[in-house]
Amino acid sequence: MCNKSLVSITDYSREDILRIINLTKKFDENPNRRLLEGKVCATLFFEPSTRTRLSFETAVNRLGGRIIGFSDAATTSSSKGETLKDTIAMVNNYADIIIMRHHLEGAARYASEVSSIPIINAGDGANQHPTQTMLDLYSIFKTQGTLENLELTVVGDLKYGRTVHSLIIGMSHFNPTFNFVAPEELRLPETYKNFCDSHNIKYEEYTDFSPEVINNADILYMTRVQRERFTDLMEYEKVKNVYILKKDMIADTKENLRILHPLPRVNEIQQDVDDSPKAYYFEQAKNGVFTREAVICDALNINVE
Repeated sequence: MCNKSLVSITDYSREDILRIINLTKKFDENPNRRLLEGKVCATLFFEPSTRTRLSFETAVNRLGGRIIGFSDAATTSSSKGETLKDTIAMVNNYADIIIMRHHLEGAARYASEVSSIPIINAGDGANQHPTQTMLDLYSIFKTQGTLENLELTVVGDLKYGRTVHSLIIGMSHFNPTFNFVAPEELRLPETYKNFCDSHNIKYEEYTDFSPEVINNADILYMTRVQRERFTDLMEYEKVKNVYILKKDMIADTKENLRILHPLPRVNEIQQDVDDSPKAYYFEQAKNGVFTREAVICDALNINVE
């Protein structure tokens, strides 16, 4: 790459991850800094997004930057047949950095190869969502005081869940233990099991959402079964409510347990869980602004005091 893009969490080493976490702590303490004065950030959302787009735009606004872009590809020239290469070349003339979400896996990597300005991947298909991973890692660090030697129970859509795929790679530097809980139809792909094996990551697979996998965890990472990833809606209906976290299920969990969710949730966490001090998913979303401030400044080589 000819620029400091963030396309995949694999673009970050262990040292990079820890550096971004330290930067994020600074923005957590003081998010309003005019570090992007005079900079233009383009948000290109070829796929619908509310939370990620608003989080990035809030980060840019708090840093004093300007935003151009779109949140509906149907209103752009891509609907007329313009290629992604041409879109990126055009936006290169207008902006200092591009934040892009796309429905095709590999689109962000391709964009980074044809762009002269940094590309930040805000999600490409079922592939990667690296800034979500960084806010997840920061949330884990903030609640546990460390990233080392933790046990994580990951529940739900492990086949299509790009947040899960990225989390496995991000945590691989810190000797985690994973419990993967999914129905047969949504099991973790072999690619990521092979990754765990090759990196000596301990893991077990379960189809039952049992007290054992909940009570031993430091982090319980719930995910939504993503209707938009299914071509067969009958298959979706079969698995959509297979795991539901209820308040009584966390009664005997470890004191330090924190429940994370990349959001939006549907039915997989009952609303009475929100009252528990172990529920951390809304704070996790808030951490996304600080994390994205850190990633943007890092990509643009802006010094943060």
